[in-house]
Amino acid sequence: MRLPRWFSFVFPLCALAVHGAEYRSTTPRVDSVAPGIWRIHFGNPELFTPTHFRSAPMDTAGLEKMPFSRPMPLDQAQISCRISDRGCSVLLPMTPGESIYGLGLNTELFDMTQTAKGQTGRRLFLKPTDSPENDLGESHAPVPFFVSSDGYGIFVDTARFASFYTGDVTPVGRGSKTMLVDVPAAKGLDVYVFAGPTMLDAVERYNLFSGGGVVPPLWGLGVQYRGYGKFGADESLALAAHLRAERIPCDVWGVEPGWQSASYSCSFVWDTSRFPDPHGFLAKMRDMGYRLNFWEHAFTSPSSPMYRELQPWSGNYLVWGGLVPDFATPQARTIFLRQNDVSLFNRQVEAVKLDECDYQPESPTPWSFPLATAFPSGLDGEQMHSLFGVLYQQTMLEPYREKGLRTWGLVRNSQALAAPLPYVLYSDSYDHRSYVRGLVNEGFGGLLWTPEVRDAASIEDLYRRIETVVFSSDAVINSWFIKNPAWDQVDRDKNNRGELMPERETVTDTVRKLLQLRMSFIPYLYTAFNEYHSTGKPPIRALVLDWPDDPNVREIDDEFMFGDSVLVAPMFAGQSSRNVYLPAGDWFDFWTHAKFGGGTTVEVTNGITQIPLFVRSGTLLPLAEPVEHIKPDTCFNITVNIVGNKPGDFTLYEDDGTTSDYAQGGQNQIQLHANGASHSVLGSGDYHGPPRFKITAWKQF
Repeated sequence: MRLPRWFSFVFPLCALAVHGAEYRSTTPRVDSVAPGIWRIHFGNPELFTPTHFRSAPMDTAGLEKMPFSRPMPLDQAQISCRISDRGCSVLLPMTPGESIYGLGLNTELFDMTQTAKGQTGRRLFLKPTDSPENDLGESHAPVPFFVSSDGYGIFVDTARFASFYTGDVTPVGRGSKTMLVDVPAAKGLDVYVFAGPTMLDAVERYNLFSGGGVVPPLWGLGVQYRGYGKFGADESLALAAHLRAERIPCDVWGVEPGWQSASYSCSFVWDTSRFPDPHGFLAKMRDMGYRLNFWEHAFTSPSSPMYRELQPWSGNYLVWGGLVPDFATPQARTIFLRQNDVSLFNRQVEAVKLDECDYQPESPTPWSFPLATAFPSGLDGEQMHSLFGVLYQQTMLEPYREKGLRTWGLVRNSQALAAPLPYVLYSDSYDHRSYVRGLVNEGFGGLLWTPEVRDAASIEDLYRRIETVVFSSDAVINSWFIKNPAWDQVDRDKNNRGELMPERETVTDTVRKLLQLRMSFIPYLYTAFNEYHSTGKPPIRALVLDWPDDPNVREIDDEFMFGDSVLVAPMFAGQSSRNVYLPAGDWFDFWTHAKFGGGTTVEVTNGITQIPLFVRSGTLLPLAEPVEHIKPDTCFNITVNIVGNKPGDFTLYEDDGTTSDYAQGGQNQIQLHANGASHSVLGSGDYHGPPRFKITAWKQF
């Protein structure tokens, strides 16, 4: 069935001549979609594509505010398309020294033109996987959007498992470097081009084309702790109380599969042997100040009350004996949400974790549905695998949108145009360096990522992992397979036997301080997300987006910008030092306040309890007095740090932190200004609730 679309596409732009079973395009015609965005239309594109299932309309107003005076950045004469029985392929021009970034949440790759052997050009195969640490391009969020070091972006509107050849194939009669995009099954494509003049401009345009970046609830930027998967109500309440007694900052409590009477596949019914009084459990957790996030996956058990009604609106293959709902149909969404309303949403559960919505394509025993699966909407198994995570997110977001509330969930699969969705990607893999690379890459494609912390190989490894997660979109401590927090015992077996470390008090104190660091950055991070919403600028991003003309940052995949002012350079267990490259401008060490000139590499020897951080000179850095959790009336006491001379202004965004009123103007913008010894705070807007920010001090950094 055809769902509503935000766009009506024009008829094919290229004239096609028949050559046997193959069609060859002539010079394509290009249409302007918005300032700095063009659409190239080839043949007859498939109906079910990412744009068909948009999560939000294009932010036309935001795009019109972006300065633009550049023609379409690609030479139209060098763009061609071939359509055959096997699918559709598009050739795009490349320049000799061009680098390509993006194509989804890659945790193994960075510059997509580089290979391990130092060669230029590789093939990326965009399909979802639960094992992303490979060099194929597979990931938890394969996104057919890339950005070029030449200052433009390309989005190929397809849900197929497309291959991108980044300069390693040369067509006959064409000696120049090319990008080949090969899409199976399709008999046409819409290709969107996003102008710069810089890579960051192109990324911002793509995010505004997607609908603008998400603004999380204020509490979502706190710390999330996920308890042991087999715990019932009593054990969960006792552990939650323990964290409060230890003064561990925590806003969100995650409840893992044990809350359901059946999981793998899911019943979406409370297990009353473990949770005899769900209402009482939720009330007691809220009395301690916790927001609740509940685990589930979409595969629906025969024991679920909705099974029979959902069956006609599901795929024709089972997973773990459960139905695969066709979230492309309103019927499946309605039935699925009705049961989730009974169990979760009508109980005011604030968020959900959407697990197992990715794929396991290379396994000899794949657990998910086969590509041959047929769905009532008309999607086939390949298309559904690409879109399943996005459709699942959209479905579970509906109850919050209807109530005018914000949520901040977790998800294990996403795809294109996801910037407006309030879900953060995570993985069952656990390589720390790959997790950092995910943080660096997320900003290229409208995605969010948490390098969540589980157990650790050592106390040092625990510290280093927590230091990294503190500077991510969602600071998740996921203890689903250990009974006690990792700071009580890092060894998994000893932890579950109740053998706690003798040094646990010291470790707990250090962890507390690290998580307090996260809480102090919340107002600053909230500003970064609000600007993500209005301008499309990613809150966490690779250095190459901010310094595209600096050749030294082209391959840096272990440093990233956190907001506009803070450069983060994580360290890993076993490292006594590391080199940190500082781009142009002056920088200050966050911990020592030592000043460094830009364009240089410095060796840092931060101890195991400090992550290397550098603050850009000429900025105002608002840091809050840490709170243990964010209440509806929490007001952050903020010290404004004046970093360097002649700092630019900084804007704090103040609203209720929980509803969507901010999007309708219910928000204040508090401008911080410093000029020598003169400081000012100017506010404007229509938020009239409890104050969220109070400037208590100004100091020179």
